[in-house]
Amino acid sequence: MNQEKIISNTIVFVKEELKNAEGGHDWFHVERVYKNTLLISKEEKVNTFVVSLAALLHDIADPKFFNGDETIGPKKAQNFLEKQNVDKGVINHVINIIKYISFKNSFDKNGKEFTSKELQVVQDADRLDAIGAIGIARCFNYGGFKHRALYNPEISPNLKMSKEEYKNSNAPTINHFYEKLLLLKDKMNTLTGKKIALSRHNFMVEYLNQFYSEWNGIK
Repeated sequence: MNQEKIISNTIVFVKEELKNAEGGHDWFHVERVYKNTLLISKEEKVNTFVVSLAALLHDIADPKFFNGDETIGPKKAQNFLEKQNVDKGVINHVINIIKYISFKNSFDKNGKEFTSKELQVVQDADRLDAIGAIGIARCFNYGGFKHRALYNPEISPNLKMSKEEYKNSNAPTINHFYEKLLLLKDKMNTLTGKKIALSRHNFMVEYLNQFYSEWNGIK
């Protein structure tokens, strides 16, 4: 396999597939995750070809934009990689990463489990893009896309959701900080991911403090 050529072809494919995607799940999100993956990989013993492909293809068909169907993304990725004549073992590894990378799968305690160092690296890279300044921007962008309220003091965050409740939630955007974003710091797998996440987490805490001060007319 000409790995460099396959990576180049994958970038072209993903850019085309996501050209009309929602702003928080577009090519630029994928590009950031790809960059984060390469950064984390410098400190981890992983197959860089596998993590590169997984990072580039992880959101090729995000279920939230396909009526919750979690099979479309893996199928699209597999079809593309097969056309590129990628080794079957590499394809299977990449597909498993795509299937198990999502935060919502942490709600599924009875589902089949898959883990690898490569999954941990790409998962950290994806989660880093969900927190910090960009994470905040993505959160509100998606909330606007779904016509959700910014905040409603009468609707408390649900910290005991099932996977289905999480997938179908229409809660105000601020609630998502407590239901996901603020939890990610402690779910990082790698040392590099943990270090970067801490800084981004603290930024979100500061943001929320400022948000509530403005909401309540304090400053």
